[in-house]
This record gives sequence, C-alpha cells and structure tokens, in this order.
Amino acid sequence: MRHDDARAARGGPGASAVPDGLLRIGGLTAGPGRPAVMAVINRSVDSFYTAAPTTEAAVRAAVDAHAAGAGIVDIGGVRAGRGPHVSVEEELGRICPVIEAIHDEIPELVISADTYRAPVARAAVAIGADIVNDTWAGADPDLPLVAAEAGAGLVCSHTGGLDPRTDAHRSRYGLLPEDVVDDALSGVLTLAERARSVGVPPERILLDPTPDFGKNTRHSLMVLKHIRDFADHGMPVLLAISRKDFIGESVDAGPPEQRLPATLAATAYAVEHGVAVIRAHDAAATVQVVDMVGAILGTTQPRRSVRGLR
Repeated sequence: MRHDDARAARGGPGASAVPDGLLRIGGLTAGPGRPAVMAVINRSVDSFYTAAPTTEAAVRAAVDAHAAGAGIVDIGGVRAGRGPHVSVEEELGRICPVIEAIHDEIPELVISADTYRAPVARAAVAIGADIVNDTWAGADPDLPLVAAEAGAGLVCSHTGGLDPRTDAHRSRYGLLPEDVVDDALSGVLTLAERARSVGVPPERILLDPTPDFGKNTRHSLMVLKHIRDFADHGMPVLLAISRKDFIGESVDAGPPEQRLPATLAATAYAVEHGVAVIRAHDAAATVQVVDMVGAILGTTQPRRSVRGLR
C-alpha cells in the first residue's frame, strides 16, 4: 500500500477505468498482495468489543492506528447487532466530530464512515469521509447516490436479507454448503452494479461478503474459504473478521478478548487469497501479518534486511 505526498482529488491521479482489483481512494492504493489495514474505531456505547468513549479518545485511536501502519480508519456510531435505538441525530453526533477532527489532524489518512443510513453518510462525506461502509446490504437505497455524488467509495455487503441490526437465526442458503458463496457473491455483485450505474467507479467499490451477518459459523467459514471468488471480479475486496463470533466458535475461544490469534491466522489466509482491505481492531498486529505474508509472497519487501550483511 502507499500514500501520495498530498491528498489528491478522490480516486487519485491516473485512476484506471479498467477493473483490476485495486482500491484507489484519496492518496491510497491497495489491492491483492498489498492490502490496506482498516482500523476499527467505535463510538457506539454498546460495541461487542472496544469503543472510544469520547471524541478525543477516538482521535487518539486514529493517530495510533495511523502510526502503526493502518491506511484507513472506520468510524462507527451504531452497534451492528441488536441494541437500543440510535436516532440519526445521535449517530451524527457520535461520528461527525471524530471524522472532522481526524481529517484535520491526519489529512492523508483515508476515513470510512460505518453507517447504513444515507443522511448520516451524506453528512460524513461532506466533512472528510472517503468511504461509506454500508454493512447492511443497501437497506437504504440512496447510499450509492451519496457515494457517487461525493466521489466517495462504497462497501457492498451481504446479509442474507436481514434487516439492519438484527441477528442471524437459522439462516439457510440452498442445499449445499457452497450455496452460501453463490448467494453472497450474487448479492454483492448486484449492489456493485447498481453503484456503478449511478457513477461509483469500480476502484472505489469494495465487495464485502460480511461473515457473521446473516450467516452461521459454517457459512462464514465457507465464504472465507472461497474469498478468492470475490477477488476475481476485478473490484477490491474488504474482509471484516476481527474477533467475530465465527472466529471464536471455530477455535472454541470465549469472549472477543480471546480471539486475536485465530483472527490473525484467518487474516493471513485472506491476504494470501486476494483481499484488498482488512478491517481490524488490532491495527499493529494486523499490519505485521500483512507485511509478513507480503514478504513471503514477494509482493512487498522486508521492512529492513541486515542479517548476514554486516
């Protein structure tokens, strides 16, 4: 991944209209073999793992993530799962001051707004957000237009038809285990085509198969196993697996605090299989995984190489 010296117009100079699997947004280019880390910064009061209780804490977390090597920060104000109702005004109050402060303090850092509501997305991109991270599969049909009009990126996700903020229960996808992959792939590609039809270019459309959303653990593992199928469609793939339930169940780990080693193992697999963006709570550890896999594959160079040379 790389940052240009100055933040260019969204999409950067020389962005290609030919889909090649690369994300180009602001001064960032990332793709298969050289993925970007998207650091999670939650402003929700009931997040399943960690949260920043104040704007100041959220900005500090962004500064730390940037210093650790994250190329993107994802700012969210509403818990993904069930919980107390959060109004549009509350969500705006939680994320917009953070986005504005980060944009002012670290202008080269790409900012993602984690929201499924167009009014929130519109306010976020107006003050510095570069990506609209819609984790609820186009529940608000205006989101692609918001992204297109702002020149922002858009995450196209798969939830198996769930309404926002509901949890999967006995989700079914056909008769074969692999049928979930077909359903997820069809879902994200349909959303991506809609985004392209209103003017979002492919290098700013991220495909997210969305493990745990509308899926049981076996569904999520099947989607991860076949993540290359998503990467083969010429648009960057985002994978959000950090400390999720399917990770914990796969290795019989308890609460999210115990799920980091398994998360990093799954991350290494994803990097090897073409993911362009890894969404993570643990930026520094995830950057090391990305760098190590890249060094093994030869897509990146070691950060330093002095052993045996002096």
